[in-house]
Amino acid sequence: MKKIDNWLALLRAPGLTPDQYHQLLNVFGSPHRALAASTASLARLGLKTETIQYIQNTGADDIAPDLDWLQHDDHHVISLHDARYPELLKTIPSAPPLLFVRGDPDFLQLPQLAMVGSRTPTAAGRQTATDFARHLSQAGITITSGLARGIDAASHHGALDCLAGTVALVAHGLDIVYPAENRKLAEAISQNGAIVTEHPIGTRPLKAYFPRRNRIISGMSLGTLVVEAAPRSGSLITSKHALEQGREVFAIPGSIHNPLARGCHQLIRQGAKLVETASDILEELSALLPAELPRQRQPDADARNDNQSSLILDPDHQKLLKCLAYEPTPMDELVNRSGFAASEVASMLLILELEGCVVSESGLYTRVA
Repeated sequence: MKKIDNWLALLRAPGLTPDQYHQLLNVFGSPHRALAASTASLARLGLKTETIQYIQNTGADDIAPDLDWLQHDDHHVISLHDARYPELLKTIPSAPPLLFVRGDPDFLQLPQLAMVGSRTPTAAGRQTATDFARHLSQAGITITSGLARGIDAASHHGALDCLAGTVALVAHGLDIVYPAENRKLAEAISQNGAIVTEHPIGTRPLKAYFPRRNRIISGMSLGTLVVEAAPRSGSLITSKHALEQGREVFAIPGSIHNPLARGCHQLIRQGAKLVETASDILEELSALLPAELPRQRQPDADARNDNQSSLILDPDHQKLLKCLAYEPTPMDELVNRSGFAASEVASMLLILELEGCVVSESGLYTRVA
């Protein structure tokens, strides 16, 4: 077998954890020597019987799916000993022995910020994630997230066409896309970034794999930004990993009436850094960033300009905008607050939405500018 073949063969051993994989490397020096080890020496390491039997009987057929997948130019497998393996990721407990990469592995060497949040965010939360990701990526920081619905997808979209691109960590083999609705997004990420997993080809997206995936999202990143999250969510698991790994944790506050702000408020009470603009993050990470990192001048000023209306609002539109909080509000509530007729409110909301001052979702309106 070739060198990478041995790494792949050992990875597929049933029941073998990343920690045990590292133990085999430490004891035997290489996957090749581990695969050739005796039953007694493997048993002394506490490996399961089925794991030992696989190690001693593995063959080329076992890794055929991985080798077939590797035939594509933009498909890569990076071992822990590969120079392309992210240095930050090497330092975390249970670092993945192998990374499967679809796209450009050079993105793994760029400074990264993890962005995570709810799969069912508010419209304002989704817009916030998109804006932050766009300006941080344009400032030279690669945005890393999990390709999930909601905040993850919004973060990837915001960073896609910018300077530093985006990296997606997934909890399955790279022969599939999950969720399927993000297929086009995944294709775009592979063109301006990379999709990464620790799992071999053919691995299905099992529930238990997602918390494990989160340790890699935070482990590849200088810090983790939580945009919207419930008190008990995968996003808080990612932030917990970040703290344990000695990384920065940032959280965006929200309305006390928004249940998806409670996870962020909880993190802030526990010591996470409250951020209101992208520059808050850039300033906090400045000492950790390369001196030659390209920067966009005043990214937050640009972010504010993106959200500012080109329309000079008349007094009635200004009044309605003041009645609209930065949280989802139904139109009948706006009618009550403003005193305008329902038809007037509907007309003004349409104009405000077209001008980028308001977003609507499921009959609710949220102010974003």
